[in-house]
Amino acid sequence: MVHIPRIIIAGVHSNCGKTTVARGLMAALVRRGLTVQPFKIGPDFIDPSHHTRICGRVSRNLDPIIMGESEVISTFVRASQGADIAIIEGVMGMFDGVDGTQEGSSAHVSKILDAPVILVIPVR
Repeated sequence: MVHIPRIIIAGVHSNCGKTTVARGLMAALVRRGLTVQPFKIGPDFIDPSHHTRICGRVSRNLDPIIMGESEVISTFVRASQGADIAIIEGVMGMFDGVDGTQEGSSAHVSKILDAPVILVIPVR
């Protein structure tokens, strides 16, 4: 796979702040003059619309359940052309996949794309 700098923003569970962190990181990098390619793991349509507005590039969904692993890679490589970095917002909790497995989880996509993860942990 082509080397494209990338990071996944994942959480310990849903509603832990990963969307806030992902959007903030995207906005900060764009303000620094970087071209940021946004992605969202899973079949979400709301978060990608916000990513697109922040980054000025169409956010793409990466869902290995619907697309298959090879299409996740293909979509990632194709959409990231011309970007300085890809920011990938995770889905639910880091290891939350289909039917109690890790399939389709942020961890699964991290393995597919060989992407490091920033784990968001709410510390109330």
